[in-house]
Amino acid sequence: MVSDGYQSGFGNEFATEAVPGTLPVGRNSPQRVAHGLYAEQLSGTAFTAPRGANRRSWLYRIRPAAMHGEFTPFAQPHLQGDFSHGAVSPNQLRWNPLPLPATPTDFVEGLFTMGGNGSPEAHTGAGIHLYAANADMRGRWFYDADGELLIVPQLGRLRLRTEMGVLDVEPQQVAVIPRGVRFAVELPDGQARGYVCENFGALLKLPDLGPIGSNGLANPRDFETPVAAFEDVEGRFELIAKFQGRLWRADIGHSPLDVVGWHGNYAPYRYDLRRFNTIGSISHDHPDPSIFLVLHSPSDTAGTSNMDFVIFPPRWLVAQDTFRPPWFHRNIASEFMGLIHGAYDAKAEGFVPGGCSIHNSMTGHGPDAATFDKASNADLSKPDIVTDTMAFMFETRGVIRPTEQAIAAAHRQRDYLACWSGLRANFRRG
Repeated sequence: MVSDGYQSGFGNEFATEAVPGTLPVGRNSPQRVAHGLYAEQLSGTAFTAPRGANRRSWLYRIRPAAMHGEFTPFAQPHLQGDFSHGAVSPNQLRWNPLPLPATPTDFVEGLFTMGGNGSPEAHTGAGIHLYAANADMRGRWFYDADGELLIVPQLGRLRLRTEMGVLDVEPQQVAVIPRGVRFAVELPDGQARGYVCENFGALLKLPDLGPIGSNGLANPRDFETPVAAFEDVEGRFELIAKFQGRLWRADIGHSPLDVVGWHGNYAPYRYDLRRFNTIGSISHDHPDPSIFLVLHSPSDTAGTSNMDFVIFPPRWLVAQDTFRPPWFHRNIASEFMGLIHGAYDAKAEGFVPGGCSIHNSMTGHGPDAATFDKASNADLSKPDIVTDTMAFMFETRGVIRPTEQAIAAAHRQRDYLACWSGLRANFRRG
């Protein structure tokens, strides 16, 4: 790799080169590209998408992406992509952290599908996965043709070496790898664990702010895209592809991370969740989770996302005459929740960093008995300063169909329902 660094701004048109003079001036595909490189366009939207929504980049690379051997099936039984069949119970579900592997396991080998909905061919829905790994990807690269990958580290840093540069991410940061971009994952801390949302729908974008105005939530300038970097390496290597829900492998005789320069707006990026500008009530009532929205994938229904990425960061709760934690609720959307750091203010115990839960459409959920009692008797003359926490939610408009392996997993909390058993009827007449 040559060159590390970042450029700021969500969805910006970037131009970056690791070798001076790489990028052509005034054209995208000249008859001869500088330094003997090949021009290749990578498109993440339809060619005719409106200019404001069009995502594509031009890559100037040592060898075209078409150069590799024949793809054949690759076995990784824990990464699954069929969410079309099987009964889904309305039960509330929760899991302890995915155990770290006992044998050498890289990022691709360490993926474990929890559930999902929709499909890549329908261009709607999402797959939800965990990962647990303890080995670098060596001589192996991966790309996902089914969806863009939102990666949420919980334990250990990741070094994402992509075609378009290097992204270093740590817990409380997230990274997005666009559909089709090739990358390898290294583990600077020797092991790592976290969450992945595979978005089959429209590309993730920043939400409109509406009455909030021009500032707040995630600011565009805090998103960072890598500068060009490249490898010029030959050897006997392996390229893994996820295509139509299955994994495939092909021999490749060189590193595919050989892009010497690129320009465009279709590229990997990272965001530090600690920079999120939290909005909240300063009068009464607990607002709904929309105020915590970082990114979303729009759907064909106005006001309804294909998928939302929501976080619950440190914040002050000051609302008066109000039950300050999240209220008991049932809603049309389905929720997958994870905890990156600390504790979540609506759960007293059992929900730990690396753990997760699924509450599907119209399934009742909310604070456990201990949290309810504490919040119901809190002194509201003083603010509740929520610190040392970072929780998140993947929210989808479709039901999240858990995989059989998730339901059968040893780390599933089969007594989860007991957290509400302490709630009692307090109704009194008169």
